[in-house]
Amino acid sequence: MLPSACLICATVQRDVVCDTCASQLARPVPRCPRCAIPGAHGHCGTCADDDPLDAALTLGDYATPFDTLVLRLKFGGQLPAAAWIAARLAATVRASQHDLPDLLVPVPLSPSRLAERGFNQAWEIARPLARHLGIPASATLLARLRDTASQRTLDLAARLANLRQAFAVAPGTVLDGLHIGLVDDVMTTGATLREAARVLKAHGAARVTALAALRTP
Repeated sequence: MLPSACLICATVQRDVVCDTCASQLARPVPRCPRCAIPGAHGHCGTCADDDPLDAALTLGDYATPFDTLVLRLKFGGQLPAAAWIAARLAATVRASQHDLPDLLVPVPLSPSRLAERGFNQAWEIARPLARHLGIPASATLLARLRDTASQRTLDLAARLANLRQAFAVAPGTVLDGLHIGLVDDVMTTGATLREAARVLKAHGAARVTALAALRTP
């Protein structure tokens, strides 16, 4: 194998992420089982009982230095990062007490954003994740109908309003009783994942689990 620079710390070794960074990212952190916010021993107390997300799993916090991993994938086109994330997410899913999803669905980009970037980072994670878990995945089941304004400066209520009617399920899709694994690169407030989950449940999904590479603390 050829040497590779760790996408997190740049140490030259033989994997996408070095063993030191991988072990630091994988250290156990108590999290809310529904929204994966760190520091919660059991439910965080802020998730609503009727939250469209039933559970959330993540590799770690979207914070320095681990945010570099997603940034290099998303904006640097470092696609090997997606395969590395997928393998670790598969191990996380299998180690959890949750049943495996019946189907994986990536959070979609709008057509214009997809054309601009050239790939959907969530799909690049979902595709190998599905292979690791031995379950199907669909890149087209859920569509993003429009670009939304940047969520960075919005509070949770404004984020939810910004995303309203942003997603749609492909015509003729039957999700009755299915457990959907909703894949994304970063879970920030969870507004995007919750709106996507709401749409999936409106079309019959019985359960939606968010599978995010990293979670903003």
